[in-house]
Amino acid sequence: MTRHLKVDQPERTDQPAAMVQGVLGQPLSRAEGGLKVTGRATYAAEDLPEGLVFGVLVQAPIPAGRVQAAKEAPGVLAVLQDPRFLRQAAPGMAEKAPPSGPEEVDFMGQAVALVVAETSEAARHAAQNLLLQTEPVPVPVNPEEVTPESPAKKQSAAGDIDAALRNAAFTLDEIWHTPTQMAAAMEPHAALAVWQGDTLTLRAGLQMLGPARSQLADALGIDEAQVRLLAPYVGGGFGSKLGINAEAVAAAVAARQLGRPVQVVMSRVQVSDLAHRRSETRQRIRLGCDAGGRLTAIGHHALVSNLPNSDFSEPVTQATPFTYEAAHRLIVHEVARIHRSCAGSVRAPGEAVGVTVFECAMDELAERVGIDPVELRLRNIPDQEPVTGRPFSGHRLADALREGASRFGWSDRSPRPRARSEGEWLIGMGMASAVRVNMLIGSRARVVLNPDGTARVETDMTDIGTGTYTILGQIAAECLGLAPERVEVRLGDTQFPKGAGSGGSFGAASSGNSVWLACAGIRAAIAARLGCAEADLVMQDGMARFGNRSHALQDLLSEPLSEEGHLEPGATEKTSRQATWGSHWAEVAVNRYTGEIRLRRMLGVFACGRVLNEKTAHSQCLGGMVFGIGAALTEEAVHDPRDGHIVSRDFTEYHIPSHADVPDLEVLLLPDRDPHVGPLQAKGLGELGICGAGAAVLNAVYNACGLRIRELPATPDRLIAAMDKAGV
Repeated sequence: MTRHLKVDQPERTDQPAAMVQGVLGQPLSRAEGGLKVTGRATYAAEDLPEGLVFGVLVQAPIPAGRVQAAKEAPGVLAVLQDPRFLRQAAPGMAEKAPPSGPEEVDFMGQAVALVVAETSEAARHAAQNLLLQTEPVPVPVNPEEVTPESPAKKQSAAGDIDAALRNAAFTLDEIWHTPTQMAAAMEPHAALAVWQGDTLTLRAGLQMLGPARSQLADALGIDEAQVRLLAPYVGGGFGSKLGINAEAVAAAVAARQLGRPVQVVMSRVQVSDLAHRRSETRQRIRLGCDAGGRLTAIGHHALVSNLPNSDFSEPVTQATPFTYEAAHRLIVHEVARIHRSCAGSVRAPGEAVGVTVFECAMDELAERVGIDPVELRLRNIPDQEPVTGRPFSGHRLADALREGASRFGWSDRSPRPRARSEGEWLIGMGMASAVRVNMLIGSRARVVLNPDGTARVETDMTDIGTGTYTILGQIAAECLGLAPERVEVRLGDTQFPKGAGSGGSFGAASSGNSVWLACAGIRAAIAARLGCAEADLVMQDGMARFGNRSHALQDLLSEPLSEEGHLEPGATEKTSRQATWGSHWAEVAVNRYTGEIRLRRMLGVFACGRVLNEKTAHSQCLGGMVFGIGAALTEEAVHDPRDGHIVSRDFTEYHIPSHADVPDLEVLLLPDRDPHVGPLQAKGLGELGICGAGAAVLNAVYNACGLRIRELPATPDRLIAAMDKAGV
């Protein structure tokens, strides 16, 4: 049986009183943690079958034109050049026509061939020395070289922003630049393909198995039923593993041609080229307000880039239309079509860079007005979504701001820059709002309750390090009255019901609701056997109770009970503005001589609906805040202006914050519920921790030394240059 729910009405009831196991929300440790620390959790490049051979991708040495690889190479089994995996190397590309041949490339570093050998060393050597014939064509590789795609997209417009700015008591009109950023997941991209007749089994690092299965079947020209994907453990993704990439298609093509299992693992350099990037941005922010600090004008103009045929563009201004109120607004999104590696979703697409820049602008406006940055934000929180008039499903920004200010000691901050120093270090404090859109995705899960009092959860939902195994087990344990260790969770297999997948901060809530629904079906069946309503059934510690009667599950079940839950987003997504809210607070020390910035402490306050596991939620916030620290201070993928390729393609040159860069971070999760997002009343959290985090750090830098850095990240050389220019 399947219990289906389309979320068309708010779920006003909280967790039924009869659910008393008390495990949901608790800070349980990872269910799979022991497997991971002992090496028994196998990833895509492990668990190798007999007869395995190894493939290494060959990359284009030109940004556009024709590349032809030699058909043979000494000491290898095959050299494959196939348009199917060439085009798949650019996730998100919308082909208007099938490629005419494998030799036409769109960016430097694109996969053009696969070399297969008996060992990975032999394949790598041959790939590095494969003869390539190239016929380059001149193409633009820098956003500044091209006219943006026309017409520009107006995301939100109202009133007359130019007139409002002319009449405003205080204004701001500045431009910020953010660089290309990379997902840089711990596990490199890898795929292992095995054919049995006409059926393919592919083990790979993937975030969303349902869409990936469709993409792979389409690339190979076979039916989805002929494709089984396995991704039980994924070592991070951050968006880079949302879809099928070159390694998966190439492994599948080669395995079928050779009649042997084929594994393709990308090097870190190849991941940087092929596992799409976050687009660089140019953001112009225009703000106007009256003498009391109430916004009258909001302008946010964003320019991003992508390949000519890609249908994705970084949604920089996604949160701007509803975060603050202003009668006059113009929010514009433009795309420059260039031949750099494909841009795609990287953790918290849009808000990660858009909220960061906008919150820096709000800080600067507060200084011009002479008002506290917290108070400026509080005065401009809307009662309903501007322009559309939709109600918010829940709004906790004001709570997050007030609670954060109190806990962080904001009242101790001097509004005057350079007011506090310790020797050669200038000390400053900064803050920013946090906001991220919330969404649900259609999701299915199967739950089986066994006569011995154990349960099993099955869904092709993935765990990319976010705690899915643990959370889904907790939900089932709570609903069915079982200890968490009595629940087995099986994930990452397309033979299971199609889950939401991991991305966009929708995974836990979407898949969690489908598990909840499946458990509700089981509870209804047991209630029927006891002759009571489901709401009156109490399940706890392996027992089912109604009134003064109590039964062990073993006495009620002679065979397993199986139910499937199916969640669909519905009308509430259209009738209400759904978002998650928070605030960031940072204290930094800036060296007045070297330009070094040291983060001393940081606080994040977040409201995300029901917290399903306090420990995994806390960890997600910490990871998001570190993402924001990297965006503010260290992370920058640099493009060669001649051919567009990324030159900082390893962790020596692409600086992710290390332990020495990150002090102890504090996270506070506000009690919250949102009835518009399904019976769990839970919302996304994994990406909220990023949004605005970098702005709090940069605003603290200004408070410390009096300098605004508008070209991110704020590296020491940029800070020293700003000091020299300002004469400080």
